[in-house]
Amino acid sequence: MLEASFRLAAYAVCVEGGRVLLARYVSPEGESNWTLPGGQVERGEDPFDAVIRELAEETGLDGVVERLLGVDSRLIPPEESRGGTGHQNVGIFYLVRVVGGELRPEPNGVTAESVWTPISRVVGLVRSSLVDVGVALADSLPATGHVASVPVGGLVRH
Repeated sequence: MLEASFRLAAYAVCVEGGRVLLARYVSPEGESNWTLPGGQVERGEDPFDAVIRELAEETGLDGVVERLLGVDSRLIPPEESRGGTGHQNVGIFYLVRVVGGELRPEPNGVTAESVWTPISRVVGLVRSSLVDVGVALADSLPATGHVASVPVGGLVRH
């Protein structure tokens, strides 16, 4: 087994009227890509609570979890990871309904903006593979909570 860093994260899949809510992540190096609102589950925090906290922190929106969509585990090899060592990300995806708040950038954070994006336009964006996983889960609602791995390359990033 490859030695790797580990991260447990919770992601909000907010779908409304054929659109999905995306957040534009900007790395410290200035690179950007679109992803889902969400992030690391803190020690002692329930992922169910983490997804709502992360949605509010990153987008300014309030939400309620409607259902668990699924879990995605991906191992990023050292040669493809930012830190140069292997990394495993376990993402818990929730279908979240927005109930209030106003879209805004994340104060003092790495989310530069969040926008409602037509699902049909997602394929043309430089995006995290998390977006494809979340949209596929919301679209198919698989009983197992699992979708096929998303190939990375071209417009799709880790």
